[in-house]
Amino acid sequence: MSTHQIDGQRVTELIARCRREVDDGLLPSCQIALGLNGEIVVDETIGDALPETRYCFFSATKPFVAAAIWQLLSEDLLQLDAPISTYLPEFADNGKADITVEQVMLHTSGFPHAPMGPAVWATAESRRKRMAEWRLNWDPGTRYEYHPTSAHWVLAELISEVTGRPYAEEIHHRVTEPLGLPRILGIEFEQQEGIAELTLCEGEATPDELEAVFGIRVMPPSEVNDETIIRFNDAETRTVGVPGGGGYGRAVDLAVFYQALLHNHDGVWDPAMLQNAVGQVHNNLPDPMGVPANRGLGVILAGDDGLTNRRGLGRTVSPRAFGHNGVGGQIAFCDPDTGLSFAYTTNGLDRHQIRQPRRGTSIASLAANCAI
Repeated sequence: MSTHQIDGQRVTELIARCRREVDDGLLPSCQIALGLNGEIVVDETIGDALPETRYCFFSATKPFVAAAIWQLLSEDLLQLDAPISTYLPEFADNGKADITVEQVMLHTSGFPHAPMGPAVWATAESRRKRMAEWRLNWDPGTRYEYHPTSAHWVLAELISEVTGRPYAEEIHHRVTEPLGLPRILGIEFEQQEGIAELTLCEGEATPDELEAVFGIRVMPPSEVNDETIIRFNDAETRTVGVPGGGGYGRAVDLAVFYQALLHNHDGVWDPAMLQNAVGQVHNNLPDPMGVPANRGLGVILAGDDGLTNRRGLGRTVSPRAFGHNGVGGQIAFCDPDTGLSFAYTTNGLDRHQIRQPRRGTSIASLAANCAI
């Protein structure tokens, strides 16, 4: 049990910072939650939303998928060093036969922009057929480039294959339900009431602004664009449960999840596997912007190289902090040194490539300082 406690004044400052863009009309709403010692100590909703409003987690969904994979590894239903094609034979086509489970989890598998999309993502048969068609951008294991959705489609199919149950059901059965959390993936039509509608905030950074901050005049291409982001408002997309970014829930759900990763009171995960996943760096290759990955098995570790803010964890966490943010400003992490977990969710997706990460750094840094 942590000896740290929550500083009320710092919480007040954090809430005021989160309220700023809502009051200024930039973001429609947001939620924040703080957990400590296995309990939720702050649960705040700001703007045009209710405490029960759910938000799209985007890539903060990914650790929930990884959390199910950890269990399957512990049960020897999967092996980290096994080729994906061992479990999904059709995946081997086009030079992908030797790509391992670990490489997919670490975003070193060489198909960062492989397409899936609404035309084929609704059934396992069509998903696997599309995976067979995927081609490599580079040799697996030689580079690190974030796979926004493709890697987690593979992980989802692995879950379905070795358990015999649809991945969204299995993730709920193995992860969210044991933690007392609602289902986050594969939300049926009749269960979608109360999900915040995503809106795009106008105004992108100019080439001069990008060059001044990042040293480049154009951001690297990504499948994460306005069209793909707004698609997560679609009822059909919500029912599918896109494993790399289609989870929906409250900020408090994320904070509870990360408290569970810190304490594992109910033994949801094998302790050695959990420590290996969230406490060890498995990939430290540089990303296209030159930032070392510092990735565990499904989460990002803060590290001690002064680049924690570039990894979405603010500037004030300990080197052992870990989490995984989502596009548009979603924040989720915990810090083993203080016992704090934090989540921030919003439905206002800021398109300004400098303002949005700076906001995230500010909010994450204030949040981490709330534990004293």
